[in-house]
Amino acid sequence: MTTPDPPAPAPQPKAPKDHGRAGRDLRAAVLSAVILVAAILLSLLFWKPAFMGIVAIAVVVAVWELHQGLSAKGVDIPEQPLMLGGVVMVVVAYVWGAPALVTATAVTALVIMLWLLRRGVDGYVMNATASVFTLVYVPFLGSFVALLLGEGGTAPAFGLDLDDPGVRGVITFIAITVASDTGGYIAGVLFGKHPMARVISPKKSWEGFAGSMVATIAVGVWLVTTFLGGDWWVGVLLGVIAAVMATLGDLCESVIKRDLGIKDMSQVIPGHGGLMDRLDSLLATVAPIWLVLYYLVF
Repeated sequence: MTTPDPPAPAPQPKAPKDHGRAGRDLRAAVLSAVILVAAILLSLLFWKPAFMGIVAIAVVVAVWELHQGLSAKGVDIPEQPLMLGGVVMVVVAYVWGAPALVTATAVTALVIMLWLLRRGVDGYVMNATASVFTLVYVPFLGSFVALLLGEGGTAPAFGLDLDDPGVRGVITFIAITVASDTGGYIAGVLFGKHPMARVISPKKSWEGFAGSMVATIAVGVWLVTTFLGGDWWVGVLLGVIAAVMATLGDLCESVIKRDLGIKDMSQVIPGHGGLMDRLDSLLATVAPIWLVLYYLVF
């Protein structure tokens, strides 16, 4: 009598790939970043309305991501009025400026609260509060990019125009914010030993913050003096503000994700996670950068 063969061992789940101290797939992250930067620069430099289209799409995707994340806690924000209102806010900010943005934000908030009345009483305060939070966090702050670009006028001319102050302002804003993220990332990976907020974001360190500060001040002084024709101290001010606000924006995003119990808002950008995981610093820095440039440079 033959002995039956022992059952084959059950397949073990594949362990997640260890990306080391970088914490991400660098190849995918770099490729995604190059594609995004190329799309932004080409639209910004050759046809400004196309760049505004990218901003509007980013607002829609970010609202979708927040809806997905908040639903994990039973919060159901109304996507349709938030998306439509967000796009309108971007457009009116670009065409008519800050007063129109304030008006569009107030009207959108009222429409959202009226929209939620159709669902009844249960959960109204929770959903309305989360909706207004989303409205301010994404479309309102994102519309400051439109205000910045609108400083150079709204005529839809096609062609390379680096003399446009709005284009210069947006390039400066993006470059300084990217410098903050890049400087902080490199310094954190190489030298990070002292956590800034261990419970919120264990990988964020004071050494990384120092790297962000050095990078933003250097890039800020260089761009303000050579690209915008402003004073060097404005570049220092811009760099300090960008480093502080970008770090706070990143920490706030980390708090939101931890509260919702998710690692990334989505996986729409390979190597980076969700769009909101990349917009957190940009949304936090754009309003103060616009304020400094509007009053001290433009």
